[in-house]
Amino acid sequence: MSSAHDKPVNPDQVVLWSDDYEGHDVISTRTFGFWMYILSDGMLFATLFAAYGVLSYSHSYYTGPTPAQFVAPWYTFIQTMALFLSVLAYGFSMASMKTGSKAGVINGMIASMVLGGVFLGLNIHDVLRMISMGITPEVSGGLSAFYALTQVHAAHIFVGLIWMLVMLYQILKKGFTEDVVGRLISLRMFWQFQAVMWVFIYVFVYLWGYMS
Repeated sequence: MSSAHDKPVNPDQVVLWSDDYEGHDVISTRTFGFWMYILSDGMLFATLFAAYGVLSYSHSYYTGPTPAQFVAPWYTFIQTMALFLSVLAYGFSMASMKTGSKAGVINGMIASMVLGGVFLGLNIHDVLRMISMGITPEVSGGLSAFYALTQVHAAHIFVGLIWMLVMLYQILKKGFTEDVVGRLISLRMFWQFQAVMWVFIYVFVYLWGYMS
């Protein structure tokens, strides 16, 4: 049984912002609601950054290694490029949606998923490398904060990849309905937010940690 929100929509006619009040359409209302979630997610990361900042001094690592001894900024630079290219591919996917190209959207999203998978795979490899060296969260408070911040971000990336997989199925099955377009816009905000958070992680955790 199809709902009223399953009817096809023209992406060019979707209005997110308007100078004149014309009532709230479903997509703009949901987009605003998801933006509020993004703000709450920002507070979560702010808390994790604050905890890491407090525990980033040498005495917080006790007798264990400090970031300067185990972070690999050139390795994580590859992760950075993979995530940025993933966001770019998703942007091309959304541009294809504006022209009504289902193939363009699907191809862009697949490319974004592959690049996001590269980012996540590199993250897992780096974590396994550190664990093999005995660098685990229970060694010190500083390492606990390091793992909490970086792996919460990795968990968000994993959720984003699952979300993309679900959206691929919905695009193939339903096309560009009002619900699907709204979810694609929300996913774009979510994915771009992860890239922004990674910039802060890369600069303040990996680069700063390596030079400290």
